[in-house]
Amino acid sequence: MENVRDPRQHINEEPRDDLNDTAMGFFAMFGFMFVVFTVAVVIKFIID
Repeated sequence: MENVRDPRQHINEEPRDDLNDTAMGFFAMFGFMFVVFTVAVVIKFIID
């Protein structure tokens, strides 16, 4: 490999599904924030 900066010489060894990765990240973050919100609401009701 003479020119290591030439993108044509680098084979994509592990193809990624960007839409699926984005969707999974969104739903994982949404789930985490939903849990945080639920815990905060429960704590607020316990305090009051």
